Amino acid sequence: MPYDIDLIRSEFPSLAVTDDNQARVYFDNPGGTQICQRSIDRMNDYLVRANTNTHGPFITSRLTDHLIEETHEALADFVGASDPGEIVFGQNMTTLTLHLSRSIGRTLGPEDEVVVTRMDHDANISPWLLMARDAGCTVRWIDFDPSTYRYDLASIDAAITSKTKLVAVNYASNAIGTVNDVAMVVERAHAVGALVYVDAVQFAPHFLTDVNAINCDFLTCSAYKFYGPHQGLVWGRRELLESLEPYKVRPADNTLPSRFETGTQSHEGMAATLGAIDHFEWIGATMGGGGETRRDRLTSGFKVMAEYEKDLCQHLVDGLLAIPGVTVHGLTASEDMSDRVPTVGIVKAGEHPDAMAEKLAAANIFVWPGHYYAIEVIERLGLTDAGGMLRIGLGQYNTREEVDALLNVLDS
Repeated sequence: MPYDIDLIRSEFPSLAVTDDNQARVYFDNPGGTQICQRSIDRMNDYLVRANTNTHGPFITSRLTDHLIEETHEALADFVGASDPGEIVFGQNMTTLTLHLSRSIGRTLGPEDEVVVTRMDHDANISPWLLMARDAGCTVRWIDFDPSTYRYDLASIDAAITSKTKLVAVNYASNAIGTVNDVAMVVERAHAVGALVYVDAVQFAPHFLTDVNAINCDFLTCSAYKFYGPHQGLVWGRRELLESLEPYKVRPADNTLPSRFETGTQSHEGMAATLGAIDHFEWIGATMGGGGETRRDRLTSGFKVMAEYEKDLCQHLVDGLLAIPGVTVHGLTASEDMSDRVPTVGIVKAGEHPDAMAEKLAAANIFVWPGHYYAIEVIERLGLTDAGGMLRIGLGQYNTREEVDALLNVLDS
């Protein structure tokens, strides 16, 4: 069965909402996608049938314990891990990264170096800058080429030295959409004994992650970016998570993953995150050829979905390039569409990004202007004083008709 966009859209209740009989067009997806029905159903079911705390002798607590175990197993499949104990849940990627950076920082000293990039969201920069400040480490930067929108390989070689202890790198840019060769960065970092922390927040909604294939040490993403609830997670190698000292209260469990899941977690958020994995599985089972295991079905689902999004992104990029005065900051060639997520940043001559967003909002088309916390990207492109860019982010439920509606407004 081919990718059925109408069937996909039927799985998102918010797509039926109108304002004064005008449909909503959600192109604000990089900041947070709409939630799928399976995610809503899982959350509602938990809150009605099992809403309580953990490790009690009664049925609701036992159901909660089972849910937590099931969700960790599902997310291990989602990132390609074999150990559910390596999945740590938290409020969001930013909070989890700040939390883990505190523990990692205890292992570092003034003689050590930390590497960050000019392409990252600040949630994968500031936690490491703060950690380096507290530990007295030197910070080095990986740059990207504003003409190619890819990492500058020479800057990678210069940044990673024999003193490097941690490299923080993004899998896909939340501003320009580039998918980076993370495996190459990991290989160079591991050659000098450094750990690698990967921000996959923008990658995970569009391509299936495989932590074994890229061989990283930590990887983080957020469920509200892949059609689930406001929930974050980090995968980390067991031996590393067990070796780091967690910041937690004294009675808290010291085993994985509990030692890093501080306080009472959002159990309803875990349930809804499980529902988002169910959704990707459903795509694989109904449109992608299925598979024997959950990982097989996820692989099938992401394959058919990514192909649809690639074609839709190409349609958007081609339309943008045809509008006078529009500059697309990101990969635009057809042969490069597989090296980007469908997140497109643009500027238009004579138009401030805020003004463009307001005009699109008047047509009930939702996009983000500004820097979206990618302040290093905007600065590197020389767009800080100009108000950043207009960001158009496509998702699995968007259509050609919606893209054409946006293009018509921008062209006017």
